[in-house]
Amino acid sequence: MNDETAHILVVDDDARLRDLLRQFLSGNGFRVTTAKDAADALGKIEAIAFDLLVLDVMMPGESGIELTKRLRASSEVPILLLTAMGEPPERIAGLASGADDYIVKPFEPDELLLRVRAVLRRAPRVPAEAVEAVRFGEFRFDFDREELRRGDALIHLTSAESSLLKVLAQHAGAAVKRVDLLRLSRISGGERTVDVQVTRLRRKIEDDPRLPRFIQTARGAGYLLRTD
Repeated sequence: MNDETAHILVVDDDARLRDLLRQFLSGNGFRVTTAKDAADALGKIEAIAFDLLVLDVMMPGESGIELTKRLRASSEVPILLLTAMGEPPERIAGLASGADDYIVKPFEPDELLLRVRAVLRRAPRVPAEAVEAVRFGEFRFDFDREELRRGDALIHLTSAESSLLKVLAQHAGAAVKRVDLLRLSRISGGERTVDVQVTRLRRKIEDDPRLPRFIQTARGAGYLLRTD
């Protein structure tokens, strides 16, 4: 598998470290979504099929080890734990919870990268086709049918709008460049046409299209779909 196409969820209550990890992993080609705690992470895991979770052990509320145990009851998603506690009992507890690897803070970014790639190599990749739908707010988008529903109500989308939303949903939480949206969707025209289609899609989804909650503009990077 090409691990640099993998989608990683970073869960850490330290906003500064969370952002640094996002920037570092994104800079190395991964798609990255972040969460501030276990509850935030669970909401995103319900909406997106991640290829790897990077979890901080010491978080307010449910700890990384407790979250790992909960996830292992129903999921085999690879998990890499981050912790400031490096004594053998702590490492054993982390691995015993079901984590695939364990790295102690502070760590060198290159070591984290090597461990991430090693875990991904050992784990079978879930095909994108296995994910049936993505949820955001009151909406559910079905990949196969390219249908958007708000509750039970079907939202009419044009072919261009549905293909655009599908690409954004497949990369939920990560920015997609206009040129890539143009290449991967059924939108005809130039990059300006992408902006037009995004505007039309926002009118059908957002309560206030001028202040979008879900389809957001990533300055200099394109657009992204927020599932939280």
